Amino acid sequence: MAQQKNTDHGSAPNAKHRIKPGTKQDITFRRALRREAPSTVGLLVDVQDFAAMRRYRTFPFDDHTAYLHQVEGLLKSLAAQGMHTTVALFDPEDYADFCAESGLDADTGASRSRFTAEIAAAGATVAYTGQRLTDLIPLLVSRAVRQATWEYATLLLADLGACAECGQDIGRAAFDRASHLLTRLLETAGPGTHHLVCSTPTENDQLLAVLHTHRDATGPARLDTSEGAEFATVLAVAIALESPGGVVLRTSTPDSPDRVHGWRLAYGALAPLTAGEVFNAYCTDAETGEPVSPESGVEYSAGFDIGADPAERHH
Repeated sequence: MAQQKNTDHGSAPNAKHRIKPGTKQDITFRRALRREAPSTVGLLVDVQDFAAMRRYRTFPFDDHTAYLHQVEGLLKSLAAQGMHTTVALFDPEDYADFCAESGLDADTGASRSRFTAEIAAAGATVAYTGQRLTDLIPLLVSRAVRQATWEYATLLLADLGACAECGQDIGRAAFDRASHLLTRLLETAGPGTHHLVCSTPTENDQLLAVLHTHRDATGPARLDTSEGAEFATVLAVAIALESPGGVVLRTSTPDSPDRVHGWRLAYGALAPLTAGEVFNAYCTDAETGEPVSPESGVEYSAGFDIGADPAERHH
C-alpha cells in the first residue's frame, strides 16, 4: 500500500497538504495507486460455460469468440498500464452456488466481481504476461484440474481416521510414506530432466498427478513445491486405500534416448515393473485398451530398486 509521508510526526495532515479532488495532482496520484492495485479477470473458457452465463440479463455478451477477443484486449490494456493481472477460471455452477450461499443477486456485475475475487484468493490462477489467450487457457484448465485433484485426494486422506491398532492417523502416515518414496525415487533416478506420473483409481474417479523435476550431475533434484505435494498426496491415497496405483518415470538427458521406467504400488512400496510391462503400460490407450505405437528414440526399461525403507501396515 502506498503511503504519503507525514512531516508533522504523527499529527493530523495539514490542510495545505491535502490534494483537492479533480485536480491534475489528484488524477496523477489515483493513477499511480491504480497501477499498484492487482487485477483479476474471471474467464469463461468454453462455449458451455459461456452459454450458462447468458441467462443473466446483466451479462453483456452474446458471442463466445467476441467475448474472448474482448478479454484479450482488456488483458493487453491492463498490461500496458503496468498492472499485474491474473486470470481465474470462472465456473457458472460454482458462481450460482456462491451467490445462493452468500445471499447475493447473481444477476449483477457486482456479484460476478465479488465471486472473481473469491476464486482468485483460493482457486487456480495464471498470471498474464502477454501470452496469447490460446496458450493461457490450457494452462489455466490444467491448474484447475490439478487443484481439484489435490483437494479431492486430501479429503479422502482426512476421512480415513486413525488406525484401529496403533491409533496413528492413517492419512498422515500414508502421506509421510508417499513423501519418503518420492524422495528415494528422485534420489535414485540420477541426473536429467524427469517427468513423473502417478495414477490410482478411487471409488468415484481416476486420480492422476504429474511432477516435473530436473537434477544436475551434482546436487538434489529441483522441483515445484506444490507439484511435489500434489504428487505425494495422490500417491498417499493409493497407499492408504491399498489401490492398484502405479508410477511412471520418463528421463531425458542430452545426446541420449529418453528412458521410461515403471513401478506398481504393492503394500506401501514401489515394486519395479519389467521392461515388457512398462512397454505395455506406455503403449496402450488408457481409455480404449487399444495398442498405441511406441515412440521412436525411447527406451522402455524395467523399474529399478529405489532403496526405500520397509512400510508399516495400518488397518
